[in-house]
Amino acid sequence: MNLTGSLNLNLHKTLSSFQDSVDWAQLRHVSEKTTYRTVRDEKPDRNHISFDHGIMVEVLVNGHFGYAGTSDLSDSGVKRAFSKAVAMAKQASSFKVHDFSVLQRPMAKGHYHSPVTRPMDSISAKEISDIFVDATRAMKVSDKIVSRSATAMIVETEFFSVSTSGSDVHQKFSIVSTDFSATAGANGDTQTRSDSGGLARCLQVGAEVFDRASILERSKKLAEESVELLSAENCPETAMNLLIAPDQMTLQVHESIGHPLEYDRILGDERNYAGWSFVKPDDFGKLRYGSNLMNVTFDPTIPDALASYAFDDSGNPAKKEFLIKDGLLVRGLGGLESQARLDLPGVANTRSSSWNRAPIDRMANINLEPGTSKLSEMIASTERGVFMMANKSWSIDDYRNKFQFGCEYAKLIENGKLTKTLKNPNYRGTTVNFWNSLKAVSENRETYGSPYCGKGEPNQVIRVGHTTPYCLFSNIEVFGA
Repeated sequence: MNLTGSLNLNLHKTLSSFQDSVDWAQLRHVSEKTTYRTVRDEKPDRNHISFDHGIMVEVLVNGHFGYAGTSDLSDSGVKRAFSKAVAMAKQASSFKVHDFSVLQRPMAKGHYHSPVTRPMDSISAKEISDIFVDATRAMKVSDKIVSRSATAMIVETEFFSVSTSGSDVHQKFSIVSTDFSATAGANGDTQTRSDSGGLARCLQVGAEVFDRASILERSKKLAEESVELLSAENCPETAMNLLIAPDQMTLQVHESIGHPLEYDRILGDERNYAGWSFVKPDDFGKLRYGSNLMNVTFDPTIPDALASYAFDDSGNPAKKEFLIKDGLLVRGLGGLESQARLDLPGVANTRSSSWNRAPIDRMANINLEPGTSKLSEMIASTERGVFMMANKSWSIDDYRNKFQFGCEYAKLIENGKLTKTLKNPNYRGTTVNFWNSLKAVSENRETYGSPYCGKGEPNQVIRVGHTTPYCLFSNIEVFGA
């Protein structure tokens, strides 16, 4: 899928006719192909392909931005969208909260391509289906297995943007999200184990991700663990040390760090829909968010992570920045517009979900940096605790402060050793107290992602990535079903 050849010249030609009538303008073309492949209980269930493409026209008039999207890619269609964007900017400028300028839309030139070893067109639908049929067959480890599934979502996206300030950016993404799940049932109880707790193994990769041997091995193990959970004890209700695996740490980072640090939430722009934040502008440089082992970065430069890119949609170049350094909150998640409004440093995270949405502050790759501990040492140092993995449920308040998470699978830790399997494990806490109880961070990390982070009005479902280690917390409230 390559639309940048003749389209490149057309965009520049159309853009040139806007040059003298606005302070600034940008055309951003997005084309996307999405493929779904699903097998349930050894039978193909869903094979679906969809295409979407269009252009977002963005303008700056009277210190205010205006937007209009169109799927009519003709010159006349784009010019109609331009007129709508100008009218919107002029009308809204009478009520603007800030006087913006071209400083919030720097010139950007460059390209980005996902690191693909094997192109997606090198594998057929039949090959993927055959692997998935075998995966669900491998899950049939017991008569207690009542449901088995294997799913892939393959997204191939191309962004191409030009602006009157000289920007010329091409970014091409290859994204594969997979999930394998087995459910066991007996005596009125059902237990599910999935490959990643519902978040999906979602990366910027190619067809190399469909490795039959590793998929079959993972699938069988998940099924065995779902059966094992049926006879397991419930997680005890008490306060104890809590060791969390990277697949669950992904959601913990996402909900209790990523969202509360988004500047538009702090400004109150999101409070009517997705909520706001307990973090205040004065907290930056002062708030002890966590223990001195806590180091969190915004990093869209990790090669295979889901939300890596070269430039955000404002043209701001992407680079790694510390959000929390040695436990101290130092920087938030705000693009150039929010940075200007708050007079605080931010990051390159002005992003839109597609051609028909205006860019807003979004987290990208929010990562917990590795520590120095080995996983075996973290277990050995724990006299009594619980080791939880794979998210099952979550709840967090509008301020991103009080939370409760449930996991699929857990092991009791007794005298430095993993002992009993526990089912229905849950834990709860408040954000700052929880992160200040962090007592050990592993030296190795794993990368996960979510393609379904929702925010904004109208809603924007966008992709985010998280690379996280194993983390050990002290005196956390845990409980069973």
